[in-house]
Amino acid sequence: MSITIRPATTADIKTIRHLIDEYSAGRRLLQKETVTLYESVQEFTVAEQDGKVVGCGALHVLWEDLAEVRTMAVDQSLRGKGVGHQILEYIIARASAVGVKRIFCLTFETAFFARHGFVEIEGTPVAPDIYQELLRSYDSGVAEFLDLESVKPNTLGNTRMLKTL
Repeated sequence: MSITIRPATTADIKTIRHLIDEYSAGRRLLQKETVTLYESVQEFTVAEQDGKVVGCGALHVLWEDLAEVRTMAVDQSLRGKGVGHQILEYIIARASAVGVKRIFCLTFETAFFARHGFVEIEGTPVAPDIYQELLRSYDSGVAEFLDLESVKPNTLGNTRMLKTL
């Protein structure tokens, strides 16, 4: 099985939308508006097999040294075949290349992320002054990371994990 990992393009968004829909129906991923996917296409990485996108993941930078791995999804028929690992390794390398020192995720797949050096954490691992700056973000993922009461009704009940590069 030959998989190519590459940055996403706008032409990939329809397939990314389909992957997200598969996982969000089972409450494994948060639903995202299609316009949001186009707005953040530059954050996405895709896995491609025989010209077809079969997986995705995104790197969302929050602060000078902090980013989030978001929207990891692999075609159900390829789960357990290493596609997700390849996507995540690419995202980790990208995070390092842009200067990020810590990456977090909110996930149900704790064993998967632990194999890549992520550890479970409690609370928000940022200094109080940075916390105050992050409060100004309109991004719901940032609000989820900060454990803000305003997003509690939409919380999936996943685990916070962090990796230091």
